[in-house]
Amino acid sequence: MPAADSWLARQNISRRDLLRNAALTGAALALPSPLAACTRGRPERPDPDQERLTAWTAALRAEGSLRPDGPIGRKAIRVGELAVGTPYEPFALEAYLRAGGSPLHEPLTLKLTAFDCVTLVESCLAVARLAAHEGKPTLEQFGREIERIRYRDGKRRGYASRLHYFSEWITDGERRGLVRDPGAELGGTADARPLRFMTEHRQSYPALKDDGVFREVGAIERRLNQHPRRVIPTKLIPKVVDRIETGDVLAFATEIPGLDVTHAAFAYRDGGGILRVLHAPLSGGVVEITRTTLPEYVAAIHRCTGILVARPLRGRL
Repeated sequence: MPAADSWLARQNISRRDLLRNAALTGAALALPSPLAACTRGRPERPDPDQERLTAWTAALRAEGSLRPDGPIGRKAIRVGELAVGTPYEPFALEAYLRAGGSPLHEPLTLKLTAFDCVTLVESCLAVARLAAHEGKPTLEQFGREIERIRYRDGKRRGYASRLHYFSEWITDGERRGLVRDPGAELGGTADARPLRFMTEHRQSYPALKDDGVFREVGAIERRLNQHPRRVIPTKLIPKVVDRIETGDVLAFATEIPGLDVTHAAFAYRDGGGILRVLHAPLSGGVVEITRTTLPEYVAAIHRCTGILVARPLRGRL
């Protein structure tokens, strides 16, 4: 997401302790796993990401309340609950560029042991979809699911094929049956301001040092400008909270010139029916659920104009 989490320092600190979910996490991580393979007589060190993938999938499958045909957003929320307390890690998808890699050959970055706001959303959805299928999930399967969520048309063709503007993440996913945009029925209004943040802040994006990539991103921005985003205004959110479902993906729109949103998260309805936010924020440093309600959270974000909403669909593996 363009400069997404660098704008989040003013967010409220949120609760980090969910005793019920901590117990579930502990039980999941205690599930038996296959014996490690041996190399030169030594057991290989377990892969922490594979361990989490196995444990979280097993936890979802063990939940009697989660019907196989139930809403995928609810399953994603269960994964998010298991992830509460996981460290926040910014710019993980750009690490290869800092190491001298080429934006023409972007590797597929997979991690379940640290998140930024977008990778948390993507990972929770990917694990939720994998849990609906039999057999032990593998990181290869997880990677295929992440690739079709993260990249335009579900195909990784380099840095410019990543869905950097989250509004396009929504529209591209809707076109391919991964999400549905209920913005119109929730009273969303068109935001036709031109997107140009990445090309106007070229120095902030190492990949854009490549002239070809810079031109390609510019062309993408111009194409996106032909399709305004549908934003539910801040003042309208209290009136529609009852129609936002737990597990809906939220993107927080901004008045910052050239930018669509600054943060992504899940809508989270707690046991009392109050709608809150499950997210990986820059402030706080870990995955958490807000103490504040969704309307309160949005109202406290500097320069936020409202939210975009995407309702996850099952899709096909």
